[in-house]
Amino acid sequence: MSDGEFQRMTMAPDGRPAAEQPRWRQDFPIDAAQDEYVARRDFTKFMVLTSLAFAVGQLWIVAENFLRRGKARRAAREIARLDEIPVGGSLVFDYPEPHQPAVLVRLDESRVIAYSQKCTHLSCPVIPRLEESRFSCPCHQGSFDLATGQPLAGPPRRPLARIHLEVRGRRIFATAMERRIL
Repeated sequence: MSDGEFQRMTMAPDGRPAAEQPRWRQDFPIDAAQDEYVARRDFTKFMVLTSLAFAVGQLWIVAENFLRRGKARRAAREIARLDEIPVGGSLVFDYPEPHQPAVLVRLDESRVIAYSQKCTHLSCPVIPRLEESRFSCPCHQGSFDLATGQPLAGPPRRPLARIHLEVRGRRIFATAMERRIL
């Protein structure tokens, strides 16, 4: 930047020399053009720090997902005994963490299924309707297929999160939670 350009930048808006300026301008000598000026070095520093923050955020998300998946694989937990739930009956339980409701449905003598009880639209609790072969969300009249968890009607667009189960003897264990996108 030449001296002439710098002088134009620091010149008062009325064009009078510095000696003729009012007292307040001497106390606040930065004019509007100079106030909006950003040095290349400051801009580059801002961009590098912003990029670094985004990169750290992405790494944090990857690490959280990796840890969550590892934790879900180890989280086999007994839910109930098979004879405690009648055919066509259901049971609400917490999985994989406390205060994360899930619902287990006994379809016949040997088949059971379980899904997260939170609707994928606004997390309202879904209610099993075995006679209609669906889960119903009373908040916005959404419904999901009982066998697959896929949305059938209403505002939900994503399927319910499925919980993998194992029946060992007469006991039912939740072994993992599968989060599906579509």
